[in-house]
Amino acid sequence: MSRIPRAFIDELIARTDLVELVGARVPLKKQGREYTACCPFHAEKTPSFYVSPQKQFYHCFGCGAHGTAIDFLMQHDNLDFVEAVEELARQAGMEVPREAGDRREADTHAPLIAANEAAAARFEAHLRRHARAVDYLKARGVSPEVARDYRLGYAVDTRDDLLRALTPDHGEATLAAAGLTTRREGGRPYDRFRGRLMFPIRDGRGRVVGFGGRLLGDGTPKYLNTPETPVFHKGHLLYGLFEARRARTRLETLLVVEGYMDVIALAQFGLRNAVATLGTATTRDHLERLFRVVPRVVFCFDGDRAGGEAAWRAVEQALPVLRDGREVRFLFLPQGDDPDSLVRREGPEGFQARVRDAKPLSDTLLDGLAQRHDTSSREGRATLGQTAAALLRPMPPGLLRSQLAADVAHAAGVSPERFEQQLEPDTPHAKPPPSATPPRRPPRRPGNLQRLTLTPVRLALSLLLNRPDLAARVADTAWLRELQTPGADLLAQMLETLHAHPHLTPAALVERWRDSEAAPHLLKLAQWQPPPAEEATPEQLLEDALGRLRHRHARQRADALLKAAGERPLTEEEKRMLQELLSRPAP
Repeated sequence: MSRIPRAFIDELIARTDLVELVGARVPLKKQGREYTACCPFHAEKTPSFYVSPQKQFYHCFGCGAHGTAIDFLMQHDNLDFVEAVEELARQAGMEVPREAGDRREADTHAPLIAANEAAAARFEAHLRRHARAVDYLKARGVSPEVARDYRLGYAVDTRDDLLRALTPDHGEATLAAAGLTTRREGGRPYDRFRGRLMFPIRDGRGRVVGFGGRLLGDGTPKYLNTPETPVFHKGHLLYGLFEARRARTRLETLLVVEGYMDVIALAQFGLRNAVATLGTATTRDHLERLFRVVPRVVFCFDGDRAGGEAAWRAVEQALPVLRDGREVRFLFLPQGDDPDSLVRREGPEGFQARVRDAKPLSDTLLDGLAQRHDTSSREGRATLGQTAAALLRPMPPGLLRSQLAADVAHAAGVSPERFEQQLEPDTPHAKPPPSATPPRRPPRRPGNLQRLTLTPVRLALSLLLNRPDLAARVADTAWLRELQTPGADLLAQMLETLHAHPHLTPAALVERWRDSEAAPHLLKLAQWQPPPAEEATPEQLLEDALGRLRHRHARQRADALLKAAGERPLTEEEKRMLQELLSRPAP
């Protein structure tokens, strides 16, 4: 999580009206004290999605989606945490502050971003005035609307167009640091991009951080990218991802194609869910970024040998990040076709049908293993098993890995149990590749909220999450820190937080634990409705819950003293304390 001050998050949540935020995207209908709608996160006919204006939470009783205003933007608008905070801040008319480290980084990066944005604007202006570039786009069937949405541009074929236009405002050093200019040793600087159709590459916040340029005349290289800079990293960025997220609020599938024009061609036919790597093979970081947006990724590769090899490399990168709930498929294009030619010939419906029928990663893996090893011999099958074990070992445990392991075991001619042993980390030659990254734990969604067992800790936490003002009634929390009961320490932390910040709203209170293991449990409790108690007020319910916990604390202290008495004589003070503890009535 970016280092945004906690106090700012508190104020931002307090200023945000969740009903207004959700209502701008989903038709809400008032029902009692809450608002309801058909859930935007899964298909349903009967509304099960509720928004609470009092708590500033939303919850779907159908699919379990739930959270605060930040969560809603992350889920509905496909934003990451920082992007969601920035969007809420924009709507509230607030500026997102940064802590010292982030401010220094932002100050360093801001001039590079500004220079790239200025270059993009100049390239866009040139495109409208140069028939050579316009004619090329017309010949490729690109409409003005698609060119506008993807901010296509043209770099004129001169050595110093950007230098002359941008140096007065940005300086030669900044243009060079942004990768917009270059120079030969001992020579004068000149524009890096000349005579090229320009594809601005944007980060997750929509800022231009670099470019890809396609040469329109003769020469090499045909495609040229911005070099690595502090804001442009080819192994992290994906062309078209920002535009895909902006075009559709709910994405289920992203297509990974080879080139920038493939992305543009598919967008021209209404398929705005395509992205392209920046002249590099797909990395695990690329895949993690894709899976933060969608559950399904489909690679489009040529149907020739080179396409098969590219698919195998994608399999190797995908397996370590492929856990249950994530899906990778491969669309192998007919010989001689690329996405552009295929969508023109078969139309968007035909292309989408091919996407739906794309080959699962599991089949691609098994076919690739069979092609690379002689399965007719024991030696070949053994080598196949070793290769597969090295590939599956970094994969997160789950049903998919178990199914793949069973299929590989069959192909290798061994039992599933024997093959599973090869996946253990302490197996000889079982070290994962150095580039393997630990899988991120998938977020857990709550089940039926009414099935929670009522405990004093859960009741107290639920009451505080609904009525933070109740914390003022509890003065002492030290005893809770001593209580050996699950959740007691969390309850003490919440009470202490509310003592220090008595004006926190329920949603802001949950946000305090966003990055902790307690976060999903607190969100669950925030939506929980405990069984009703006749004529009991929230104040009385909290007092009763804490009374039961105090009694449990007293029993634990008494047990500790009785145990000590069996090992040594108790002091007079300990005897007095034990007598007092044992005489306390049960609540």
